[in-house]
Amino acid sequence: MPQNITRIKHRHIKNPALHVALYQPEIPANTGNIARLCGAAEVRLHLIHPLGFQVDDKHLKRAGLDYWSEVDIRHHVNFEAFLKNSGVEGASCLSAFSRHAEEHYTTAKVSHGGYLLFGRETLGLPLEIRDRYPCYKIPIWGKVRSLNLSTTVGIVVYHYLHQMGKF
Repeated sequence: MPQNITRIKHRHIKNPALHVALYQPEIPANTGNIARLCGAAEVRLHLIHPLGFQVDDKHLKRAGLDYWSEVDIRHHVNFEAFLKNSGVEGASCLSAFSRHAEEHYTTAKVSHGGYLLFGRETLGLPLEIRDRYPCYKIPIWGKVRSLNLSTTVGIVVYHYLHQMGKF
């Protein structure tokens, strides 16, 4: 029987350098890859529900992630609960990422403890969220519509960790 990952005792990272927030992710393999990245980089992962999949190991092991206990993960029933529970409501520590943004991600001012918000694989972030928070994009020069979500998160997270002097 599949194990629900919300029942696994997860690692707690005190004062993480960054927080990754996924707004209603739809593809379990992407979420699994992002969780692996967060575990490796010691970044806290926030999953904002509803999700497009069940949070059990049957759905998430496809990404090769069998060490959920090493990921500091928080679940939020919706975006408003995420804002309230994480303490970012009204704060300037949240940066959103979207292919629709005008500014490049390298111009964002992200500091220790900052929140990086990423949207759904198919629809991205809703316009009201993109209008409410600073929003940035990764430039794409070719005739490709967008990058894979887990690729985008990896580029952005490691850029800011490097900028903070973590490596």
